[in-house]
Amino acid sequence: MNAILDALALAGSMTWEVLWALILGFALSAVVQAVVRKSTVVNLLGDDHARTLTVSAGLGAASSSCSYAAVALARSLFRKGANFTAAMTFEIASTNLVVELGILLALLMGWQFTIAEFVGGPLMIVFVALMFRFFVRERLLRAAREQAEKGLAGSMEGHAAMDMSVARAGTFWQRLGSREGFTSVSHVFVMEWAAILRDLVIGLLIAGAIGAWVPESFWRGFFLTDHRLGSALWGPVVGPVVAILSFVCSIGNVPLAAVLWNGGISFGGVVAFIFADLLILPILNIYRKYYGVRMALTLLGVFYLAMVAAGYVVELLFGVSGLIPTERNARIEEAGISWNYTTWLNIAFLLLAAVLLFRFFRTGGRAMLSMMGGAPTGTS
Repeated sequence: MNAILDALALAGSMTWEVLWALILGFALSAVVQAVVRKSTVVNLLGDDHARTLTVSAGLGAASSSCSYAAVALARSLFRKGANFTAAMTFEIASTNLVVELGILLALLMGWQFTIAEFVGGPLMIVFVALMFRFFVRERLLRAAREQAEKGLAGSMEGHAAMDMSVARAGTFWQRLGSREGFTSVSHVFVMEWAAILRDLVIGLLIAGAIGAWVPESFWRGFFLTDHRLGSALWGPVVGPVVAILSFVCSIGNVPLAAVLWNGGISFGGVVAFIFADLLILPILNIYRKYYGVRMALTLLGVFYLAMVAAGYVVELLFGVSGLIPTERNARIEEAGISWNYTTWLNIAFLLLAAVLLFRFFRTGGRAMLSMMGGAPTGTS
């Protein structure tokens, strides 16, 4: 019983430390999504040129989503005519280049990891685009599109199909400051929370359990911590494997990344681990449904190699520049609630969340929640 209580205490401590940051991140994301219509995205993603992929990454980062919703939305964009590489770029960016992930990394692990996220993410996209040109031939793309057109359901289909942006015309601030803008922000905010809540809770509980139950000596041996070169080479290789087997996706894998960092995984290994939220076993099965077995295996291989390569480059760049932290002190320790800045920020942002939640349910939000797992776009 004491072991369970210790794990829950660690999970609760991490939750309290990052609560305000999560609310802030999703509120900022909701503001952007409220004024960016999904119907305009497809027209910008028609090829795999560098400029198009840059736009796709920017739109993905602005359209923050849980991993399941990001995968479903990428399939929807592909079905509507978007280039496959551009759609995958959108998918990667919408889970790994988002503001809430960066804030969470900074709070739990340090600002260096936030910078690493925004350096490693574009690197991964570049590696994916290059490998697609070599390994994804027209015949494979044609088969993937035929499979995608079948409209087989994955997860979070209804959520991915929703366009909750403001319909009225006007400037950014006019649309955002209107009653429709307030409603739209509340809808996006609550729906994004509903989409990631399960993975976030699971991630915190797993991180709490591992932090409380697994001795540091095990991780030091597993990650070859006492062998500097071996650790740097091994971390990016094994990081995604741990992520795949943990079943934790979206930002829910950050608390576990903090535990692994304290345990001895390399800096580049953390980066590769965080990016592997798009390769967990349930999502690999969804790729199979969406695009067929061959394309699912191609995505597994390409994404994995891109994550490993991005981890290596980040390890090298940050090592040479002296930005890799010398202390492994990610904030996973048990701590009681005290009247510090974290508590005041949590109270302030919980009040903001309450206002948005109230607006959500006053404007038809309950029906939207019931449609989160609905049919894919274009199917009955």
